[in-house]
Amino acid sequence: MEFTAFPRKAEGRGANRRMRRAGKAPGVVYGGTQEPEAIELDHNALFHALRNEKFHASILSMTVDGKLTKVLLRDVQMHPFKNEILHVDFQRVDENRKIHMKVPLHFINGEVSPAVKLNGAIVSHVTTEVDVSCLPKDLPEFIEVDLSELGVGHSIHVSALKLPAGVSVVTHKTDPVVATAVVPRAQVETEEETAAKAAEGVAAAAAAETAAAAGGEKKDEKKDDKKK
Repeated sequence: MEFTAFPRKAEGRGANRRMRRAGKAPGVVYGGTQEPEAIELDHNALFHALRNEKFHASILSMTVDGKLTKVLLRDVQMHPFKNEILHVDFQRVDENRKIHMKVPLHFINGEVSPAVKLNGAIVSHVTTEVDVSCLPKDLPEFIEVDLSELGVGHSIHVSALKLPAGVSVVTHKTDPVVATAVVPRAQVETEEETAAKAAEGVAAAAAAETAAAAGGEKKDEKKDDKKK
């Protein structure tokens, strides 16, 4: 994705407030061999760009004063209750050095998994993004998680993810869970109640048959007594 930024000459809280009133968003770009550079961006254009998942997890092309720079979005500070961007940070990219980046997970085929089709389970997305390490050229926009084989009571772990060549996942836990399938408790209770009622019905029918058989035997005994 490409976007345009402009050099920011005035800095400080007062200057930033004036900038926001003028429809601009303050930011900074840092990293590489150059000094950090203060920039400003069109607020509305940036706000709409931030709604695009790709803007958060891909190499961006930023133009400042006609010069193109490859960057990553690193931080966005939002107003506590307004749709207003307070500040944004970008990091310059070195094509020859590995980067760490959070990449979103896209879950597919959940509706055809045995857990959902056969048991009416709900698939819980425990993790929606993973931290990866790779060269900038290998950075994926997202990683797919195939749920087609997921069964009830089973989980998919990070180790089962199919990663693009040159990409590795950075985790601080041992093989964390990505997705799991669980049957809703209400449904389990309903099934248990249905099974219990069915068992009661079978027991009642068996008792009725036993009573009927006993009644028949007594009638036969009375007939025999009369004949005697």
